[in-house]
This record gives sequence, structure tokens and C-alpha cells, in this order.
Amino acid sequence: MTAIQYFWRHPLAEQVREEGREQGRAEAKAEMVLRVLEWRGIPVLDEIRERVETCTDLDQLETWARRAIHATDATELLTME
Repeated sequence: MTAIQYFWRHPLAEQVREEGREQGRAEAKAEMVLRVLEWRGIPVLDEIRERVETCTDLDQLETWARRAIHATDATELLTME
């Protein structure tokens, strides 16, 4: 087996790929939370935007996405924590 083929099958390579997928899912959910607020015409303060964009907890992002659907103000995303 060549070194390149071995690398792609190595557990460390699998872990790196999984971490990349998790990060991609978190980024997509964060983007959706902010987009829902934008579509609804709700302004988002920079500090809230940064908090959403840097969050890596998929469960938290899911909670914020549900809240974004009903929120009248972006701060409502964070008020029920």
C-alpha cells in the first residue's frame, strides 16, 4: 500500500475529516440562523452575529434556529439560555 493510500485510511485522517464535517455543519446552521433573522427583517447586533458565527455546538445552534423563527428581536436568541 502506498503512503498516500495509507494516509486516507488512517484513523487520524478519518478524525480530521469528521471534524471538518462537524465544522461545516455548524457553519451552515449558524448561517441559517442569521439568514432567517435577515429574511424576517430583524437586525442583528455585531456581538450576537459573532456569537452565532463562532458557536460550534450543533444543539445550541438548533435551539437558536428554532428561536429565530419566532423572535421579534435578535437578542431573544440568547435570552432563554
